[in-house]
Amino acid sequence: MNFIKTHIDDHIFHIMLDRGKSNAMHLEMIQEMIDAVEEAENNPSVEGLILSGKENFFTSGLDLITLYQYDENQMQSFWSSFILLLYKLVSFPKPAVSAITGHSPAGGCVLGICCDYRVMADGDFIIGLNEVPVGIVVPESIFKLYSFWLGNGTAYRSLLEGRLFKPSEAKEIGLVDEIVAFNRIQSAAMRKIKTLTQFEKNAWRTSKLNFRRQLIAEFQKDQTETINQVLEQWWRPSTRAILKTIIDNLTQKKS
Repeated sequence: MNFIKTHIDDHIFHIMLDRGKSNAMHLEMIQEMIDAVEEAENNPSVEGLILSGKENFFTSGLDLITLYQYDENQMQSFWSSFILLLYKLVSFPKPAVSAITGHSPAGGCVLGICCDYRVMADGDFIIGLNEVPVGIVVPESIFKLYSFWLGNGTAYRSLLEGRLFKPSEAKEIGLVDEIVAFNRIQSAAMRKIKTLTQFEKNAWRTSKLNFRRQLIAEFQKDQTETINQVLEQWWRPSTRAILKTIIDNLTQKKS
């Protein structure tokens, strides 16, 4: 694994995102996460999963700088893999907790809301889905995932406005469940997941999958039309212009 770190501690499988300063996601990182989630699900000794980032960043979402350079085949592979990762996380039968260690916009927020519980670091951080203002079409499956936690109305308005929330605001609307200092986030995540793993396993896991049945079905659908819609928008000159401006700003900040 080049872009994530994994280890098992006391029957809990840990995935730590580890790519650059902001953990921005590209194709290879997504593929590594798919492999790790499958490993956690298939290992009978693993009772739960904790997904975390590094200080100040859970993940900034999609790596726009890298994705901007992808050709059509690479973008097709990326979106197919990203939707598959979300399906693997949404349908993961064991308890899963996100330790949101900092900023978590766009794709970072999506990863977090796949899990059963979210602990977020306190601080001047943001979380939410801001794809629409960037010029990216949000698949219906991701809207359904957002709505699962926020309700249809709040999810609808927040998505179309591209709203980003501070930790306290996110907790108020149910986007995160707990806010703690960064140096306590791993212990808080572990405490929560240990609470969940104390329940009778079959009853808990079966109930989780039952409660998520409609959500899982959304990600099981043929995603070809959805991905084509996303990619058609991605290649529009207007979207490319927005992306180029964002990338220029990001590049200037790095230099």
